[in-house]
Amino acid sequence: MPWQPLPRIAFAVATYPFQTKVENELPLEIGDDLYIIEETPDGEWLRGYLLAPPSLLAGLTSVKGQTLEARVFSGIFPRSCVEIREVLGDGDGDGDGENQEGDASFHGSDQNTSRRGSDSGKSGVVSNNVPRDQDVGDRRFKFLEQPQSNHKVSRDAERPEHVGADLPTQKPPAPVPMLRMGDETPTSINEPLIDEIASCLREWHSTNFHELLLSRQYAKLEKVSQLIQAIDLARRQLLHSLLTDREAAALREKTVWDLVRGNKLCGGEVIVRDPAQRGKVLVGDDSVIDITKLQSVMSLLEDPPLSHVESTSLHHLMVDLKSFAGASNEPATLDLYLVAKSVGGSLTRLTETFTVEVPSGGVMGYMTKDAKMRTLFTDLTSADIGEGPSADSELFLVAKVRAPQQIMSAKPPSRSGTFGQSTSSFSKDKPPSSAGQKASRRSLMWGSTRSAFSRGGTRLDALSEHPDERLHSGNNPTRDGVAPPSTAGSASGRVSGEGSQQVQVAAHRLVGLGVLNLRSVVKEEGESEQVVTIWSPSEIASSEGLETTKGWDDLVRDLLDSESGHYEKSRRAERLLVHLKSFDHSDADVLIKSTPTLLSAISKTSKMGFSGAPTKPRSDIYITVNEALLARQNLISRYGGSATSISSNMLGNNLVVSVNVRRQSGERIDSCIFPSSNSHPFTTWTSFAVQRGERWSQTLRLSLSPSDVTTSHIVLTVSDLPHTPFAMAYLPLWDHQAFMSDGLHSLLLYRIDEYTQSAQPDSTGKGGYLSLPWSARTDPSEVTGPLAVLRVKSYLCSTRFSQDRTILGLLKWKDGPRGEVSTLLRQLIFVPEIEVVKLLSDVLDSLFSILVEHQGNDEFEDLVFTALVRVLGIVHDRRFNVSPLVDQYAETRFNYPFATPCLVRSFTRLLTKPTEPETARKLRATLKVVRHILKFITHARGQQKAKEVGIGITGSTPGFTRHLQSIFKALDSMMRSTAPVLVGSQTLAVQHFHTWLPELAGLLTTEEILHIAIDFMDSCALVKGKLVLYKLILIINYSKLDLFAQPEQRSALSANTVRWIAPHWGHTDEITEQWRDQVRLCCSVLASQIHYLNSEIPDYIPKIVGSFLAIQSTERKPKDRFSLLFPTSYPFPSKPLSGEPVQFDEPLIELSALLSASSNSPNGMQLELSVDDITTVLKNTLRVHLSILQGEAFPSNWLSVYTYHHKSIMRALQYLAGILLESALPDPDDAEDFDTELWRLFFMTLLKLVGSECLALETFPEQKRRAVWKIAGDIREHGAELLKRTWEAIGWDTTPDERVRYGLAKMGGYQVQYVPSLVGLIVQLCLSVHGGLRKVAVEVLQTMLVSEWTLSEDLSVIQTEMIDCLDLFFKDQAMTESIMQKLFIGELLERFTSLSLLEEDPLYAALRELVATLDVFLDLLVAVHSGDVNGEASNLMNRLELMEFLRDMHKEDIFIRYVHQLATLQRDIGYHTEAGLALRLHADLYSWDPTATTPALSEPNFPEQSHFERKEQIFFEMIRHFEDGEAWSSALEAYNELRTQYESNVFDFAKLARTERAIATIYETIVKGDKLMPKYFKVVFKGLGFPINLRDKAYVYEGSHGERTTAFTDRIQEQYQAAQILTNGDVDSEVEGQYLIVSAISPHRHLEHQVFQRARVAHPIRDFLLSSNPRTFSVSSKRNTSGPVADHYAEKIVYTTSESFPSILRRSEIVEVGHIKLNAKETGLERIVRKTQEMTAVERQLAEHDDKNDLAQLIVSAIGISVLPDSETSVAGYRNLLPVANIDDMDEVEPELSKQENAIKYALVDHAIMIKRALTSFSGSSNPILVKGYQDLYPHFLSTFASEIAIFAPAPSQKDTSLVPVRESGHFRGNFRTSLTTGTAIVEEASTVQPIAIRQRSARLSFLGGKTKGTRQSNGDTTTFTHGTGTGQSSESNSQYSKSKENLSRILPTQSIDTNSSINPYNRNGSSDVTSPPSVRGRSDKSRETVNVVEGDLSRSAEGGVLRIRSVRKRLSILKLGKKPSRSNGITGGVSEEQ
Repeated sequence: MPWQPLPRIAFAVATYPFQTKVENELPLEIGDDLYIIEETPDGEWLRGYLLAPPSLLAGLTSVKGQTLEARVFSGIFPRSCVEIREVLGDGDGDGDGENQEGDASFHGSDQNTSRRGSDSGKSGVVSNNVPRDQDVGDRRFKFLEQPQSNHKVSRDAERPEHVGADLPTQKPPAPVPMLRMGDETPTSINEPLIDEIASCLREWHSTNFHELLLSRQYAKLEKVSQLIQAIDLARRQLLHSLLTDREAAALREKTVWDLVRGNKLCGGEVIVRDPAQRGKVLVGDDSVIDITKLQSVMSLLEDPPLSHVESTSLHHLMVDLKSFAGASNEPATLDLYLVAKSVGGSLTRLTETFTVEVPSGGVMGYMTKDAKMRTLFTDLTSADIGEGPSADSELFLVAKVRAPQQIMSAKPPSRSGTFGQSTSSFSKDKPPSSAGQKASRRSLMWGSTRSAFSRGGTRLDALSEHPDERLHSGNNPTRDGVAPPSTAGSASGRVSGEGSQQVQVAAHRLVGLGVLNLRSVVKEEGESEQVVTIWSPSEIASSEGLETTKGWDDLVRDLLDSESGHYEKSRRAERLLVHLKSFDHSDADVLIKSTPTLLSAISKTSKMGFSGAPTKPRSDIYITVNEALLARQNLISRYGGSATSISSNMLGNNLVVSVNVRRQSGERIDSCIFPSSNSHPFTTWTSFAVQRGERWSQTLRLSLSPSDVTTSHIVLTVSDLPHTPFAMAYLPLWDHQAFMSDGLHSLLLYRIDEYTQSAQPDSTGKGGYLSLPWSARTDPSEVTGPLAVLRVKSYLCSTRFSQDRTILGLLKWKDGPRGEVSTLLRQLIFVPEIEVVKLLSDVLDSLFSILVEHQGNDEFEDLVFTALVRVLGIVHDRRFNVSPLVDQYAETRFNYPFATPCLVRSFTRLLTKPTEPETARKLRATLKVVRHILKFITHARGQQKAKEVGIGITGSTPGFTRHLQSIFKALDSMMRSTAPVLVGSQTLAVQHFHTWLPELAGLLTTEEILHIAIDFMDSCALVKGKLVLYKLILIINYSKLDLFAQPEQRSALSANTVRWIAPHWGHTDEITEQWRDQVRLCCSVLASQIHYLNSEIPDYIPKIVGSFLAIQSTERKPKDRFSLLFPTSYPFPSKPLSGEPVQFDEPLIELSALLSASSNSPNGMQLELSVDDITTVLKNTLRVHLSILQGEAFPSNWLSVYTYHHKSIMRALQYLAGILLESALPDPDDAEDFDTELWRLFFMTLLKLVGSECLALETFPEQKRRAVWKIAGDIREHGAELLKRTWEAIGWDTTPDERVRYGLAKMGGYQVQYVPSLVGLIVQLCLSVHGGLRKVAVEVLQTMLVSEWTLSEDLSVIQTEMIDCLDLFFKDQAMTESIMQKLFIGELLERFTSLSLLEEDPLYAALRELVATLDVFLDLLVAVHSGDVNGEASNLMNRLELMEFLRDMHKEDIFIRYVHQLATLQRDIGYHTEAGLALRLHADLYSWDPTATTPALSEPNFPEQSHFERKEQIFFEMIRHFEDGEAWSSALEAYNELRTQYESNVFDFAKLARTERAIATIYETIVKGDKLMPKYFKVVFKGLGFPINLRDKAYVYEGSHGERTTAFTDRIQEQYQAAQILTNGDVDSEVEGQYLIVSAISPHRHLEHQVFQRARVAHPIRDFLLSSNPRTFSVSSKRNTSGPVADHYAEKIVYTTSESFPSILRRSEIVEVGHIKLNAKETGLERIVRKTQEMTAVERQLAEHDDKNDLAQLIVSAIGISVLPDSETSVAGYRNLLPVANIDDMDEVEPELSKQENAIKYALVDHAIMIKRALTSFSGSSNPILVKGYQDLYPHFLSTFASEIAIFAPAPSQKDTSLVPVRESGHFRGNFRTSLTTGTAIVEEASTVQPIAIRQRSARLSFLGGKTKGTRQSNGDTTTFTHGTGTGQSSESNSQYSKSKENLSRILPTQSIDTNSSINPYNRNGSSDVTSPPSVRGRSDKSRETVNVVEGDLSRSAEGGVLRIRSVRKRLSILKLGKKPSRSNGITGGVSEEQ
C-alpha cells in the first residue's frame, strides 16, 4: 500500500493490544511508546518505531552507571490501537527554550482526547471514540523472578505534558530537543506519589538492576526487591483509593521514605518529597526552609526523626483470644491480666482481671469478633510498657486457667462445728492417686475425653505427649439428671439410701498459668499473634531445662506455687492463641469510638491506678486476697479468750475465701464486688480452692457509694470445702479519719462462733467482731505462738477519697481549729503528688478560700501563695498531665474575685527581694508557674469587675493596673541585674516568659502586651553565656504566639528582632561553640519570621554573609551525629548517623537556606538600602553564592536543595546584575573606577551556575531529570540571557569597520580584564548540549578572541587556557553528545565567516590553527575519557597520544598528571613494570642537576625541590615498580644510572653503597630466581570490522608469566567481543567482520651469544641474558633433523617490533618480518640445548614422583635415544660436526674450534652431565624401570659420551683406581624438583645443568665460600665425588635444584627455543625449573648419595674436538664421590650462586 510521510514525527501510546499476522507488522501492548513517521492515505495504518524497556541482558555490555538504552523495533500497526499524544518538531509554542535556534519543543496534539484518572502504568489518556476495557491487563515486566510471586511493576508511558483543563498550568518545553521530562498524568494532581513511584521503578530497572545482578550484590538486590514490592503495593492502594485518610497519610509517609531508601541503595541522589503534601516533589516555589529540613534528614538518616516531645497519649492493648487448646470437655475459666516486672525482680499488678468462660465442649464463640473474647487493657503509661529514659520494667500478660471440681463429704457435719474429712469424686476406672496432696489436687481436673477448646470451630491441637496418663473425674449427676452448677460457692445436698446427707460442693481449682512478654508488641504499636504456653507444677524435674523450652519464662515461678519447685507444660490446659494489637491514644473511650471496626463493643479492662492526672471521676477500691497462714503451728484467735490451735479435722485441701462488704450494723452491701472487668457484681464472692500453703492472689474491685466507704468494712471467711467456714477476719475501710492506707495487711483469723457471727454486740453486750482488733498491732508469737492470719492487699484509686490526713485537714479547714491552718499549709509541701492530683480542684478551692479569708495578712498570703506554687508545680511533673486540669479549673470552677490583689502582692514581694536565698528559692519555683497564677489573676479580675458592675462601679481601677505594672517593673529590674545569684531566676524567667503573655490578654490590650514583651527583651540585653541562647529561643517563641499573629504585631517584632539578635552573629574573628550555637539560633529566629520580612532583609544579609564566611574559614571535620536544622530548643536535638562519617556543617546549611529565602522573598533583597558598604556586601554575597555552588555549604549530592539553590542564586544574580549595571559600570572616561574584582566574582558565579552539572538534564536518569526540571525549570536559558546582557554591557561600542569584520556591536572595553581568566569557564559552556547557552558562550568566546588578537595579535594565551580548561572539564564531567560532536567548533567558525572571505587574514589563520589544535585535543580527550578504563591497549594508546600532545604543547603539569594516572592505572591492574615505565616519562622531564629547582605540584603531590631530588624520588618509585614486576633489566638500568650520579655527580657514597647492595641483591635474585619468562603472542587484526588504523596490522602482545594460549585468547576476546579468534589459518583482508589470528611466539635467541661459549651456565642466567628486553621474536617454519647431521637445517620467521619489551602498552607493532635458515651446526646446537632442557625437566618431575611409571619410561627412553650406539637421532651425533685431530700424529696441535663448534662442544658436555646425574639417581631408586634403565644404559653412556666425560670428569690417577664406589641405596629419591607433565612428550624449555664448580687449592673468591673439608675416592668409572661442606663445596645437584617450594605450582608449559612443537616428538607445551624446593632438599638432606661435579681447569683444556687419549690424560682432574652432610651441617648453595 502507498505510504506518505507525516509532516512531523508524532508520539503515541498504545491503548489496545495488537497481535501481528504478517511479518512487517508491529505487535503492541497497552502502554507501549510509539513514534510515528508515516501513514496510509486513509490514515488507518501507521508506520513507526516502538520503544520497549531495556533488557537486563543489555547490562552485560554497558558501562557502569550508564542507563540502559531502550530497545527499538519498527513496523506497521493500525491507527485504532494507538492514541497520539503530541507532535514533535517546530511549533508555535510560547516557550523560551530552544525555539530561537529552530530546535524542537514539545506541544500537545490529538485534541479529541479526554483525560481521566488512571494507572500511569497504562496510557492514562483514552480517546473519546474508542471504548476501553478496564479489565485489559497492562503490559508489565518483572523485576525479579521469584517462585510463586506475582509481583510486577507496571510500565508508565512517558508524558511530558497534558493539554487540558484538569491541569493547573501547561508544562514549559524541555530545554533540549527531544528530551523527555517525565510522565505526568491526571492522577498526579491528587496523588503525586503515583507518578513518582512509577518513575522510580523505571529508573531502577533501566539503570541499577543490571549492575546489582552483574556485580552479584544479591543482598542489596533482595533489599531493593522488597522495597519494590512495598512501593508497588502502596501505589496500587493510592491509585484505587482503598484507604482511609489516616491510613493514606501514614502510607504516604512510609512510601516517601521507602523511595529514599531505594535511591540510597541504588546509589542515587535523594529527592525531597513532602509527605505532608501527599508526596509531592518540593519545587522552587516551596519553602526553602522546609526543603532543607527534609533534605538533611532524608539524606543523613535512615528513618524520619521523631522529635522528643513529652507525649500525653496513653498506651492501650487489645487482647483477642483466638483459640484455646485443652484436653477435657469440662468448662474452664481464663483470667487475663497484666503485670510489670522491674529490673530488681519485683512484680506489680497493673490491671484488673478479664475473665473468659470456656463452655463445655470447647466452643468459645461463633462470631468472628466475639466481644466476650476480647478486651482492651487501657491507660498504660510509657513507664508501664518499659519505654522512656527512666523505664526499668517489662510488661507481661498473665493467663490463669481455672477448672471446676465437685467436692463431696462422706460424713455429716459435726455438731461441734468441726468438719470431717472431705473426699472428692473420682472416676471409677481410675482411683485417686496416692502420690500426695498435690497429685490428689491435679487428679480433680477434667475427664479423659480430649477436645480442643477453640473459637468458632477453629481447632488448636493439644500438645500433650502423654494421653494415657490423663486422670479421669467422675461427674455424679443429681437426681434430676443435671450436673451441679460450676459457679463458685454453690452447693447442693443429696440424701443417701441410708438417710444420711452427703454434701456436694462445686469449686474451681487453678489448673495452670502462662505468661507472655509484651515488650515488642506494645512498643512497636503493631499487631501480632502469639501462643501462650500453660504451665503446671510438677513433682519431678523436666528432662530438658526449662530455660531452653519454648514458652517458658521465669516469671512463672513467681506467680505459680510448686512444692517441688518443678514445672511442666500443663496436660489439661495446654496453650492458648491470642491476637495482640497496641494503640496510642489519650482517651480509651474516644479511641473505641474512632475505631469501630476493631473495637466495637469491646470490654475495657482498667488499670489499677491513675496514669497521670485523673480527668474523669473514679472511686475504685481494690482488694487482693493473697494467702492464709494456716499451718499446724498457727493459732486461731477467739473472742474473749486466748488463741487456740486449729482443729485437726481441718485438712486444708480445699481452702476457699468468701468476701462480702458490710456496714457497721453488719448489713451486707449488695452487688458491690467485681472479680473481673467483665463480670456481674457479686454480693458475696468466693475464691477458687487451694491447698494449705498455696496462694489465691485474686484481686477484687469494690464499688461503693461515698457514704458507705466511711462506715463499711470487708468480711472474709475461710472454709475447707465442702464444709462450712471455720474462721473469719475483717478489714475496715476507714481508719483515723482517712481511708485505709494502701499495702499489705495481715488480718487476724477468728474462730467462727456465736460471738463472731455478728458485727455488733448482742443485747448482753457480748460478741461483735468489730470490737476485736482486725490486725495484730504487735507480734504475739512471743507469748502465744504464731497466729493464723489472712494476708490481703488494699489499694485505693479514687478522686473522692484521700489517704493523706494533711489533705483531708486542708479540705475541712473550716471545721478544724484556726491555728492549724498555717500548720497544714506548711505541711502541704510534704504530701505525695498523687494525693494532691487526685483532689486537685478541692485542694485549690481550699487554698483560695483560705487566701480570701485571710486577705491582707501577709503571712497567710505568703503561706497560701507558697502552697499554691507547690500545687501548681506539679504541672512540670512528667508523670502527670496536670496543666489541662488547672486550666479547666480556672475557667470553669474558680470563683474567688478577691484573690487577685493577694496573688499580686505575694508575687511582688518575691520579686522585690530576688537575691535573698530563701526568697530566691521560692521565686525560682514561682517563675515556673507564673502562667497559671496569671490565669487565676485574670479570671479573678474579670469576676471582680463583674461584681463591681453589679454594685454600680464602672470606672477603671488604677490600683490594679499599678500593681500589675509593679510586677513587670520588678521583673525588669531583676533581668537587668548582673548579680551571679540571679542567673537561675533570670534563666527561668526567660524560659517561661512567652507562656505568660497569652494570660494577660484578659487584662491588657495587645499593644500593651507587645510593649511588655519588647521591654522584657530589652531588659535582657546584657545577658551572657547560655542565657543568650535562651533569649534567642524566647524570640522564636514570640513569633509563634497567636497573640502576635496580626501584621502590626509581626512588623513590630521583625523591626525589633534586628537589634535583638545583631550582637550575636555576623562577622567575627573568634569562633567558639557558643558563637556557633548563637548563629544557629539566629537562623531559627529568622526562619520563624522569614515569610513576613520586608525592610529588615538588607540588615540581615550582611549578618548572614558575614557569619557564613567566618564559619567557612574554619576547618570542618566529618561528623557521626547530625543536629536537626533550625532548632527551637536548647540543647539542640541530634541523631546518630549510620555508616561512615559525613562532612557537613549545620550553620552553613542554615545560613545558605536563609540567603536563598531572602533571594526568593517577594520584597526582594533590597541591598541598596543596606547601611554597610554596598560593594563589600555585594562581593561577600557573591562569594557565599559561589561557595554554595561549589558544594561547601552542604554536600552537592543533596539534589533537591542543591537544585533549589541554583534557582534562587539565579534570581539573586538577576537582581545583583541590575545593581551592577546601574551603579558599578563607570563611563569609559572613568575606567579606573571599574571594580574588576566585583565583576569577576559576578561572572564567576554566573558561569559556575549555568555550567553546573546539576543542570545537565540530558545526562540524568529519568527520576533525577524530572525532579530537577520541576524544581528549577530551564535555568540555563535564563543564565544565557543574563550572561549576554551583562557581558555586552561591560564592552565598549565597536567601530563600523569592526562591526563589518566581526559582526559585534560591543567588544573590548572592560571585557579585556577577564581574558584569559574566564576563558576556561566560557569554553565549558561551549560544550553544553543546551543550544541557547552554547550560542551565547560562543559569542562571548568570539569577543575574547578578537580582543586578545587586537591587543597582542597572538592567541596562544587563550589556547593555553582552553587546553587547561578542557582537561579539567573532562576530568570531572560526564561525556555528552555535544562534547563528542564538538558542536561549538563549527559554530565558532561561523561567527568568523566574514573573515574567511578575506584572503590571508592573520586572525582567521590563527583561529584556524587554534581550532585545529582544539579539534585534535578534543578527539584525544574523548578517546581517553569515553573508553572503558581497563588497561586495554587501545585505551592506553589513546592516553599516550594525549600525553604526547600535551608534551608538545608544553603543558607539563597536565602531562605529569596523566603520567601518574597511567602509572596508577597500570599498578591497579597488576602491571607493575609498565607502571614504572610510565613514571620514566615523568623522570625524563628533569636533568640530574642538583642546583636547578622545579616548582611544587599538587597532582601528584610533589614539594618544591631540585631537579635532582625530583628525579631521584621518581626513580625510587620506578624501581619499586620494576622490582614488584621483576623487571630486573629495567631495575638494573635505573640503579646503574643512580650509581653513576652518586659516584660522579653528587658524590653521595652512602647512597652509592646502598645502590651497589641493591644491584647485588638483584643479581642474587636472578641467580636464585624461579620466575619464568613472560609469554609472547602474535596477534593479527583482519577484517573490515576493525578501524582502518588497526586493520591488517600485526602486534606482539606480552602475556603473563606462564599464561597459556587459551587464557590469552580469552583475555583478548574480552577486549574485542565482536571478533572471532583464529589460532591457525588465515583469512582474507577484505572479509566482513572482525578476525583475530593468534599464535604463540618466543623471543629470538641469537646462537652467537657468548653464553653459548660457556658450559654449565645456570638456566635463569641464560634466560636473563638471552630474553631480556626482547625486540625480535621467532618461530620455526621448517626443520630437518633426519639423515646425516651435516644435512640438518631449520628455517625460522623472525619478527621485529617497533619497540622492545617491556613496554607501557604491553604490545608492540611488528614492523619487519624476516626469514633465516639455520645451518647444521646452528641446528645441532639448538637441538642439543633443547633436548638437555627437556630431559632435565622430566628428570625433575620424576624426582618428585618416581613411582610414576610413565615418567620413568619416558626418561629412560629419552636417555636411551641419546646414549645407545644404534640411535640415529642421538644428539651425540652432532659431535661429528667438530674437527677431529689426527691420533697417529703425537705432535699435531689440536684443531682450533670456531664459536659455533665450541658452543656445540659445551652443549654436549652439559647434556652428558645431565645424563650422568640422571643415571646416578636411577641406581638408588626403588622403581624397577629406573633401576633396569641404569643397568642397561650406564655402560652405553660411558662409551657414547666418553669425550665429554673426559672433559668434566677426567680419569683418576693410578693410585686411586682401586677405590670402589660408595653408594647408599635409596638416597637419590626426591633429589630434584620437578613439575608434572602428562602424555609422553618431554617438557620444553628445560633448564640447563649447573655449571661445574672449580676446585682449586688456592685462595677462593669471597663469594665462593669455604674450602673443601675432605674427600673420599669411589667408583672405578673414572669419576670422583666430593663430600663438600660450606657454600663453595655443596653438591651440584643441590645447587641446581634449590628453588623454593612455593613455586612448584607455577611450573607452566612454555615453548621450546625457536622450534615448533610438531618437529620434535619429545616436545611438550611445558617447562620446568632447575632447582629443587625446600621439601625436596629436606628429603635429600637425610642420607643419600649426591653427585658433586667439580670443574677442571678449562683454561688448560685443548680447543680441539675429539681429543687423543694422551691429551685427555694430561688434563685429568679429580672427581670425588661423597655424601652430603646431615641437616645440622646446614648445606648452602653451590658455587654458581644459584641457590
